[in-house]
Amino acid sequence: MKKLLTLATGCILATGIAYGQPAPDQIGSLTVQPVEHASLVLSIPGKTIYVDPVGHADEFNKQKAADIVLITDIHGDHFSPETLDALHLKNAVLVVPQVVADKLPAAYQSRIMVLHNGDQKMVKGISITAIPMYNLPESPTAFHTKGRGNGYVLLLDGKLVYISGDTGDIPEMRSLKNIDVAFVCMNLPYTMDINHAADAVLAFKPRVIYPYHYRGQNGKSDIAAFKKMVQDKDQSIDVRLRDWYAGQ
Repeated sequence: MKKLLTLATGCILATGIAYGQPAPDQIGSLTVQPVEHASLVLSIPGKTIYVDPVGHADEFNKQKAADIVLITDIHGDHFSPETLDALHLKNAVLVVPQVVADKLPAAYQSRIMVLHNGDQKMVKGISITAIPMYNLPESPTAFHTKGRGNGYVLLLDGKLVYISGDTGDIPEMRSLKNIDVAFVCMNLPYTMDINHAADAVLAFKPRVIYPYHYRGQNGKSDIAAFKKMVQDKDQSIDVRLRDWYAGQ
């Protein structure tokens, strides 16, 4: 038994994956590492991107140091100055909306690139486009108002990757084209329910879709039901269910 435990521990350390963290997925040259809720790591040969790093910095520091950090919004499940301070980011560019830039400490100011909705920039050889993310119906008192935060589309080694951030079933998402990999939120009351999320995914038809950011006010969304809704109508869409809340 002791030998088996030692072997298992060795396997965990060898893969660099923390206890409770899902194993990485490989999609061609793209590696997808779920971390928790809205946080993930994307990597291709020579480039590593942290998305909305919050929580335990160890989950990120086990990965390669970031070349780019993407932050979608100011809410605490997407933006944590404390977590950023604990990461190895000396060579990283932080791509953020203006509201996040305004809250970042002075030490980061020389490494910030602000993108507004619709902006497209090359960052360390990676094309990044800021996509709107907002609640429907639009309201000045909504959790997420149009123009404040960013979703992102990245071109990573020939693959278009969409990160929704916190959004409803908005026309800007529905009109996306040729998305290879998508990360789409679904949690009430903050974003949208699984019905709207499935309908949006069926509209823009990503090749691979990860439901993420699916814990809401009343627990976790039924991502298995989301998968059935999508694949009952389009089996060509690869819906990948991963436990973004492992060990919780």
